[in-house]
Amino acid sequence: MTRPHTQPQVHGSTRVWTLATGPLQENAVLVAGQGNEGFLFDPGDEADKILAWVRASGVTVQAILLTHAHFDHIGAVQPVREALKVPVYLHPADLPIYQMGAASAARWNLPFIQPQAPEHGIAQGQTFTAGDLTLTAREVPGHAPGHVVFVDAASGVVVAGDTLFRGGIGRTDLPGGNHAQLLAGIAQELLTLPDETAVYPGHGPATTIGFERRTNPFLQ
Repeated sequence: MTRPHTQPQVHGSTRVWTLATGPLQENAVLVAGQGNEGFLFDPGDEADKILAWVRASGVTVQAILLTHAHFDHIGAVQPVREALKVPVYLHPADLPIYQMGAASAARWNLPFIQPQAPEHGIAQGQTFTAGDLTLTAREVPGHAPGHVVFVDAASGVVVAGDTLFRGGIGRTDLPGGNHAQLLAGIAQELLTLPDETAVYPGHGPATTIGFERRTNPFLQ
């Protein structure tokens, strides 16, 4: 068994770990402040691998925060929430997609554990605090109706899910997708952040707001 990658990226007082999981290589993201309290985002697949990675980090997870509910982002939610004994948060507009997880995965012939309902919703401007870490949710629909990003303004970090990628944006040809809405949301909620803000997307490598503003072909 390969050891989980345990070295975080450090941004001010905030530490960020990423772990690609499953056949779609979806990034689970772990964020903590200077203490050992933090949040786990989008545990997509390979629950055992995710749990070993969380344990190796030393972070005490306060909750699972979901950027959106596509099956590749929620496939490990149920076993991970049970193991960590933490609640799950999801924007209510994505509940229908969440409930269709097993059916969506079946179309790809992929195994899937349908998670029980989230305990809590997420709303625009809602804050999440763990120790000295504070994150604010911002609604960026278009890839999914209830897609949110989580911004740590103090340290310049955003957990972006499938909104903004290095050199790309989230696909909008899935049910509930809307290309114009996604571009408007990126402009309003992400491109208004400082250029040096680190962006941790749901797939692929991290990037920065400034790099995407200058080079992303979808934003020109």
